[in-house]
Amino acid sequence: MTTTRRSVLGMLGASGAMLATGAVAAAAGATFTPVSADVRAIDQFVKEQAAMDAFAGSLLLLHRGRPVLARSYGQANDAAPNGPDTLFAMASVTKLFTAVAIAQLAQAGKVAYTGTLGTYLSGFPAEIADTVKVHHLLTHTSGLGDTFTMPGYMEEALTWTEVDQVMNGTTDYIRRTALEFTPGAGSRYSNAAYHVLGAIVAQVSGKSYYDYVREHVLRPAGMTTTDFYTRPQWHTDPRIAHPYAKQPSGERADTIDQRLYVGTPAGDAFTTCADMARFAFALQGSKLLNRAFTGITLNGKVPPPPQPGPPPGQAPKVPLVGFQCYGPVTLLVNNQWVTGHGGGAPGTSTDFQMYPDSEWVTVILSNYDYDGGPPPVVMKARDVITA
Repeated sequence: MTTTRRSVLGMLGASGAMLATGAVAAAAGATFTPVSADVRAIDQFVKEQAAMDAFAGSLLLLHRGRPVLARSYGQANDAAPNGPDTLFAMASVTKLFTAVAIAQLAQAGKVAYTGTLGTYLSGFPAEIADTVKVHHLLTHTSGLGDTFTMPGYMEEALTWTEVDQVMNGTTDYIRRTALEFTPGAGSRYSNAAYHVLGAIVAQVSGKSYYDYVREHVLRPAGMTTTDFYTRPQWHTDPRIAHPYAKQPSGERADTIDQRLYVGTPAGDAFTTCADMARFAFALQGSKLLNRAFTGITLNGKVPPPPQPGPPPGQAPKVPLVGFQCYGPVTLLVNNQWVTGHGGGAPGTSTDFQMYPDSEWVTVILSNYDYDGGPPPVVMKARDVITA
């Protein structure tokens, strides 16, 4: 693939114009609000980033339920440009669906946040089954590590060609992994923990994790195109953006074949900006959980897991006040709470945020990676909204 498509970028700036059409308008149920100078500043910044081939993807900003900015830049794949209906791999933003599923089962009295892992799943050693609680899994304090760094996991996982192989095979790897610390005594971001939560959803509900999320999270939220598409579908469906990962040479390469056959409870469902707006409205509007359990899910519980340090040569930033919730992370930025989740993988960077104090929602989905961090537009939007 030609990695820089400057001839297309100018045209693509109009593909997400500030017009209430198609899926974007449907997400908000309203026309676009007048555009402020601050929003125009974000728009100009994204345009400049895209012109330098420093951003590819789609973004949607909404204020008080109304879309104010929708843009798409770059190529989804060889067949289509990115647009408002393009599906992007979500990476870890998928964890929000898993957290909501657990909260629904807790609301129904079928799962307890204080319940141990062994209450719901068999086959784990006693040191894990009897000490790791659902609370620990949700807050990255379980002591379970990162699935993708488990010896031999990726080599075997890339050979799996069935949904059940991915789900059950990943769970089996986690069963054979020792705890890194006593549950509750430390904090480390854990894909393994969220995979286990998905396995609990399946065991308790009697449905596959994927079917449960489709029926109880996506469908009630009106998320009509979000799903767990398989790797073959990723290859052939022109609606789905391919992941273009930055190589040591600086070029970008399509890395679909480095991803699992299907996403897991920890990452890689596929969504659109409009569908994530629908998710925000459904979650904040108590359509997925009652008001009490919405609060339980979105309120801070513990300090968030440690974040990577700054790149070499850069001074460390003043840490923000923040908390890990049951799924999202909530940060206090310029005296405004910002609650959501980000995600990243080779060729993927995603960000979903809700601003309850000022009633903003931002969705930024990209099929580029950005040296281990979010695209600069994420920080630009946050800085403008919280100024």
